[in-house]
Amino acid sequence: MRFRSAAFPIFAVLSWGVMFPVLASALTRVDALNLTTTRYVLATAVLVALLLAREGLAALATRGRAAEVWLLGALGFAGFNALTNLALGHATPQQIALFGATVPLITQLVRWARDGVRPRPALLGLALVALVGVGLVITRGRLDGLGQFGVGGLLMLGAVIGWAFYTHGASRFPEWSALRYTTLTAVTGMLAMLAASAVADLTGLQHAPAAADLVAVAPQLAYAVLIAAVLAVLAWNAGVRRLGPADAALFMNLVPVVTFAVQILRGYRPVAIELVGAGLTIAALVAANLVTRTRPAAVTTTAPEPLAVVDRPAVVEPAAVVGR
Repeated sequence: MRFRSAAFPIFAVLSWGVMFPVLASALTRVDALNLTTTRYVLATAVLVALLLAREGLAALATRGRAAEVWLLGALGFAGFNALTNLALGHATPQQIALFGATVPLITQLVRWARDGVRPRPALLGLALVALVGVGLVITRGRLDGLGQFGVGGLLMLGAVIGWAFYTHGASRFPEWSALRYTTLTAVTGMLAMLAASAVADLTGLQHAPAAADLVAVAPQLAYAVLIAAVLAVLAWNAGVRRLGPADAALFMNLVPVVTFAVQILRGYRPVAIELVGAGLTIAALVAANLVTRTRPAAVTTTAPEPLAVVDRPAVVEPAAVVGR
């Protein structure tokens, strides 16, 4: 059962790992904020249609939690995606993807700060091991490689902090389906992005894309909308519901490894230390899965996982979505 639950975040991180090179190619024609806004206007339309079809008009109501939904949508959708696209203008996809590996650590710290749930030492340690592996992949074993991130690194730091709060926020809506949480936060995030893009266009910080530019990046938009923005986020939130935010966040370590693999397929040739790092990351994720699976159920020295008590299946199953 836990292996089946892990399929949700695995699908999401595979999709996002491919997304970085895809978005980097689209940024040659469309500015970062406008690209993010266009992507999520389309993705939100798809999500709203799915929600209405499956749960009806009543599912669009926030039931007194509008402020929290607005904040999470701004952090998780507007913040993460806009900052990521901006960062891609200052660093390579491989470098930007490295910051995805910091999500497990930041998510556990957010959970500790907000819920008082101290991270389990084993999971925290394995997250650090996986992060070391990713660092070897990206820096090719040279520690000075991390000092070359500059502005792109600062932007991505803000992005992953926003995503960590969004991931933790999913655990605070156990009565909502994954589809409902994803859709309502996407709506608020999309509205925040529309406002940011309008300000940027009016002040000359960027320029509204021409129709020809949008046509030119249509394949990239199709992937970014249907796979990375709709199916992947639905799968991610379903995984958070089943595994809990701390355990699900561990899979973010695979994002930079996937991005690295895509770059290999495009002609990049790795050195031995990079392959060692990829193996170390995967081994740490497997070990983390085994640790959580074999944890004694009777031991309750700390508060339980926020979503571990929710034993109903997520509304959106992979088979119902794929043919994130």
